[in-house]
This record gives sequence, structure tokens and C-alpha cells, in this order.
Amino acid sequence: MSEYYNYIKSLHLIFVITWFAGLFYIPRLFIYHIEANAKPSPEKEILSKQLKLMTKRLWYIITWPSAVLAVFFAIWLLVIYPGWLSQPWMHVKLGFVVVLILYHLKNHQIFKKFQRDDIQYTSKFMRIWNEGATLILFAIVFLVILKSSFNWIFGVIGIIVLGILLMLGIKLYKKIRSKNPEA
Repeated sequence: MSEYYNYIKSLHLIFVITWFAGLFYIPRLFIYHIEANAKPSPEKEILSKQLKLMTKRLWYIITWPSAVLAVFFAIWLLVIYPGWLSQPWMHVKLGFVVVLILYHLKNHQIFKKFQRDDIQYTSKFMRIWNEGATLILFAIVFLVILKSSFNWIFGVIGIIVLGILLMLGIKLYKKIRSKNPEA
């Protein structure tokens, strides 16, 4: 079975990448939907219909299958090398994977509401929410590469700094956009 390790690992990474692509893009579509909801008729209805279709296709054709396959190949890798489960860095990584799955499931709840035009979020909230996948990605990649559970403390500090920088970037973009709505 270990002779297939690199193939399984490659498939796992491919589906992790496509899963994250969906998680990066879905909140952007939510933002567009929120902004379309503020437009006058018939523009509002036309945009809403198109955004619902785009979101549905992204979510069910790319994001969900990628999530399932990424987890499937991850489990297969752990079956091949069960010793990883005794590694402290793997425990921390799996903790972040649980957070990632919860983030995915929350996006699913938001998706379902948006499909019903039940919009309860502001575009500002969604811009901040959009960075959740970025923070989780940074944490997981550093854990996998460094393979150190001790260094995850420094990683968390780095994630907090990254989060602050992302928030400042969002504020700067908002300021730029208020001066130039086409930015």
C-alpha cells in the first residue's frame, strides 16, 4: 500500500487546493449577493438569480466534492502511516482541520439562507468572514511543513498578526472603494 503513498498524497493535496478555492470564493459570492440585494429592481432580481446559480454550482460541483475527497484521501494516508496519529503536530493539525470543517459547514448554512434570499449579514462581516479560510490554511500549511506542535504557538501569534493585517487591508480597501466605487 505504501507504494501508492505519493499518488494518494498528490490526490489529497489536489482536493485540498480545490476545496480551499471554493472556500475562498464562496464568501465573495455572498458579498456580491448582499450588494446586489441593495440594487433597484429589476437589476436586483437579475443579479440575485445569477449569483444563486453561480454559488450553487461552485458549492455542489467543486467545494463539497473536494472537501469529501480531501478528507477521504487524508484518512487513507493515515491508514498507510498510522504512526502520524501519535505525533503532537498532527493532533494540532487535526484540530485545525476540525475548525476548517466547521467553517465549511457554517458556509453551507449561509449558502442555504442566501438561496432563499434570507440575507442576514453585511458585506463588511462577509469580507472579514472571507479571511477565515486564509487563516486556517496558513495554520495547517505551517504545521505540515514544520511538523512541530511547539512552533504552532509562534504560528498562532503569526496568524493573529496576519489577521490584523487582513483587517487593516479590508479597512484600506473600504476607504479606497468609498472614494472610487469601481475599485
